[in-house]
Amino acid sequence: MSLRVYNTLTRKKEEFVPLEHKEVKAYVCGVTLYDELHLGHARYAVVFDIIRRYLEYKGYKVNYITNFTDIDDKMIARAQSLGVSISELAEKFIGEYFAQMQQLGVKKADCHPRATEHIKEVIELIKKLEDRGLAYSTEGDVFFRVKRFPSYGKLSHQNLEDILTGVRVEVDEKKENPFDFALWKKSKENEPSWDSPWGKGRPGWHIECSAMAMKYLGENLDIHGGGKDLIFPHHENEIAQSEGVTGKTFVRYWLHNGLVRMKNAKMAKSTGNVLTLSHALSNYKGEVVRYFLLSAHYRSPLDYNENSLQEAASSLNRVYSLLGKIEKETSGAATFEKGKIPSQLEELSDKFIRAMDDDFNTPVALSTIFEMTKEANLLLAEPLSRSSMFFLSEVANRIRYLGRILGLFQKKEKKKLNQRTEQVLKILIEIRDKFRQEKKWDLADEIRKKLENIGIQLEDKKKGTRWEIERLTEG
Repeated sequence: MSLRVYNTLTRKKEEFVPLEHKEVKAYVCGVTLYDELHLGHARYAVVFDIIRRYLEYKGYKVNYITNFTDIDDKMIARAQSLGVSISELAEKFIGEYFAQMQQLGVKKADCHPRATEHIKEVIELIKKLEDRGLAYSTEGDVFFRVKRFPSYGKLSHQNLEDILTGVRVEVDEKKENPFDFALWKKSKENEPSWDSPWGKGRPGWHIECSAMAMKYLGENLDIHGGGKDLIFPHHENEIAQSEGVTGKTFVRYWLHNGLVRMKNAKMAKSTGNVLTLSHALSNYKGEVVRYFLLSAHYRSPLDYNENSLQEAASSLNRVYSLLGKIEKETSGAATFEKGKIPSQLEELSDKFIRAMDDDFNTPVALSTIFEMTKEANLLLAEPLSRSSMFFLSEVANRIRYLGRILGLFQKKEKKKLNQRTEQVLKILIEIRDKFRQEKKWDLADEIRKKLENIGIQLEDKKKGTRWEIERLTEG
């Protein structure tokens, strides 16, 4: 079965065929850096991390780009309220983003471009739109002429009349038409600004992504992704700008993930209906949060309640408990060799791949893992024969092998230290804690890194520093 993906543009599943053989150009809209991340942000990141991982599993070379919006009305307001610069605010949240994505097991993109680093590309793109009569300037602002782009609305499947009645359009006397959207904004007093042919100003939100996507991936993309809330107006406007300049199809496959809901409403910072990612990660391991985010199909809404993460933790623990039992009973004697997997496991593995080929259906893929654990637990309840031990070993290997695609079930196993070595470790941790109290960060980091090099992981908590001795279980 070939990989099929749901294309928002055509509203149907289509066979995935990239423009270039075995190479995929993918752009995913990133975060605006004005506040903490929440579970909604984590979902888009994990969803497209899975899509990228699975494409790589299928043998594609994926050029994966996701951006940071580091200039925006909300960022300006937040920086002013905190009494910091825009760049300081951006650096703070970029640092938090990478730290939290690492905990979630999200791989870094091939490039994380920032809007403020691509002003030149934005201006060039706007000038081309002006030359084609698709943009006009007025009093230092520049707008896109929506009525000059006849297919406007094709992604959201609306016409202009539907948009006018269904969406509140901000009134602006500078615009020729209320549908027109900003490409360049004239700077206000005490706002960041850049020189341009239209005077000092800054980019509009939509043009930033078109400029960055085309710089790093060219005029034709295979995949463009983001949350469903970006379909209109953001992605609709990206199409108009990009295709308005090139006259070519901007994106072949538009993929959008469903939103995270809490208390029957969209999770959003603007309404306060939100669970921050930092809060979730302070109570649960990143893998637990990741599992929860994959528990529903990526296009469906995902409902969060107070039991959601505990249920995810319980499901993960069932699998890890089984892997621990198998390790104990078989001592990891068998190793995975292609062609030697028992037929029952081959069938379940095939079911896993068929699920992922069907528009990345992670809930069904996960169900096959639990079918394997069920079969293994039945065997463990009986006296073990040589053949059943081999089967159990292959179950463990297969779970880890398939789990890599999902970024799950790769947890390291703890080892014990002898009493004397443990005492030495505690002394080192006390010395490091003293360095941290004295703000001698370089010395504290040096101890942490040297311990990591010999397999000792430190985790700083409010109640003190926790440590684990870990190793990867081969699979």
